[in-house]
Amino acid sequence: MVLVGVIYLFSACAVGLILLGLLYSPQITAKRLPLPHEQEQSKRGVYLSRIFPLTQIFLEKLKLDVKIKRRLDAGHVKITPGAFFNIKLLFMAGLTILAYLFLNILDPIVLVVPMVFGYILPDIWLQMRIKKRKAQIVYFLPETVDLLGLCIEAGLDFTSALNWIVTKVTPSNPMIEELVLLLEEIKWGKSRTQALKDMSKRLNLIELNSFVQSLVQAERMGTPVAEAFRIISEDTRGMRFQRGQRLALKAPLKILIPLIFCILPVIAIIVAGPILLQFLQGDVLQKFTH
Repeated sequence: MVLVGVIYLFSACAVGLILLGLLYSPQITAKRLPLPHEQEQSKRGVYLSRIFPLTQIFLEKLKLDVKIKRRLDAGHVKITPGAFFNIKLLFMAGLTILAYLFLNILDPIVLVVPMVFGYILPDIWLQMRIKKRKAQIVYFLPETVDLLGLCIEAGLDFTSALNWIVTKVTPSNPMIEELVLLLEEIKWGKSRTQALKDMSKRLNLIELNSFVQSLVQAERMGTPVAEAFRIISEDTRGMRFQRGQRLALKAPLKILIPLIFCILPVIAIIVAGPILLQFLQGDVLQKFTH
């Protein structure tokens, strides 16, 4: 019964997507040519996109594709928003079927739980990936700024300095990958200021926002870029030191949890255990009476 219900549910969703596509025809608007990294995403996600082909249209109608695309870019996940949403639908169906097979319960309230969990599980994985990637970008940002400053002081312009760092720095890291995307956007016609702002908006990091704002302000005011990079290098290292201080101040609070729940009970058992056993056996009372 549950399998039949799941089939009817997905059939109803498919019919709804078809009707949505027929009733609301997409508006014809002028679109820019996709960048190479966007084409690569569509190629790698083509198989997932074909599972439910109208999902992308559904997301575009609800204006959710831009939000999902921004999160996928922040996590450097090379699939389309429609493919990511199809993954969520597959997890919903798969976990619901597994819950029915293992629990053998037909209660809809019980089966809703694995369906909801299957819906949010890809989001949890993506959020963890974004958090890990942002931490790596913050870690590598000061060294990258130093290299950019050295290249510019040696006589290279900003684009040539980016190209040199992207080519020479090995092994690659998330910060270099973001610079590759930045350089790619600049080569395809986007202005340097707009490409920097898009990178800042995509990652939404305090350290990177300060880096981008300093470069944009230097370009507007006509300040030499080499001098701006020296100031940015000092600021990024200062922010890195402050971040380390904040983590160090949090360490005592984190130590309290294993101390209270793991170490103190063991000490209490070792110290008070023998006394309690003697008291239960009556040895303590006999000593006090004698």
